[in-house]
Amino acid sequence: MMLRPERIAKHELIGLRVLVKSSTNPWMEGLSGKVVDESRNILLLETERGLKRIPKGGTGLIFTLLAGQKVWVDGSILISRPENRINKRMPKTRWKL
Repeated sequence: MMLRPERIAKHELIGLRVLVKSSTNPWMEGLSGKVVDESRNILLLETERGLKRIPKGGTGLIFTLLAGQKVWVDGSILISRPENRINKRMPKTRWKL
């Protein structure tokens, strides 16, 4: 099944490349890497400088899909256990950059 940009919040995020575009913590802005794990409130990124924990809330994220397409996501809509997001009603994601 193809990963549809407007439904990224319902898909598996582990393995995708991500860039922290905006954050309530200015030190996190500009961080990029590959998602290696995910919990209810945190994305764990593998970066050039090691593993970094990124809070989902208050963060604007740009995911790069397998086809090279970029998707902007407000991290607060991702706050949920990954297995529970599948059944949760979610707004469609703005995805054209």
